[in-house]
Amino acid sequence: MNEDVAGHIWPSSAYAGQIERLRGAVGQTIFLVELEPTQIQLGIRQTGQPYILLDILEFPQPDPVRGLAPHLILLDDGRGVNLGRIARISLEQPFNPTPEQVIYQDRRAARDLLFAERDLSQTSIAERSRQLLRQVLGMDAARSEPAPSPALEHRRRSPD
Repeated sequence: MNEDVAGHIWPSSAYAGQIERLRGAVGQTIFLVELEPTQIQLGIRQTGQPYILLDILEFPQPDPVRGLAPHLILLDDGRGVNLGRIARISLEQPFNPTPEQVIYQDRRAARDLLFAERDLSQTSIAERSRQLLRQVLGMDAARSEPAPSPALEHRRRSPD
């Protein structure tokens, strides 16, 4: 077990038990909720596509910083997917599985991406837009006036 930068044990204490549940599901139909990282954001892909779980393989170079777990799953479509790229694996149904049907879950990804509260009201969108605009204009987020520019401060102090 390693300790990552946030001070949490990696992988989690529940990881070994989840690996055993996955090993017990080899040969069965599973449903994935995959993490989909891009250069801009981290998203979720949940298609409802059934896969046959063929095997659980050791991954030789796990890396918590890059999100690579110590195991990957081998699927019947020919892919090997690292568990660090999966938010949830369930049996029997792809959407809204019962806790008994969930055989693997990245709790942090599920909490932060799957079940995170989303507020897309006009008020929240306007406030977020103001925050981003302040940031772009170099204004302090707490104040409405521009943050002092180092170049301007230098010009004010230099007698010309």
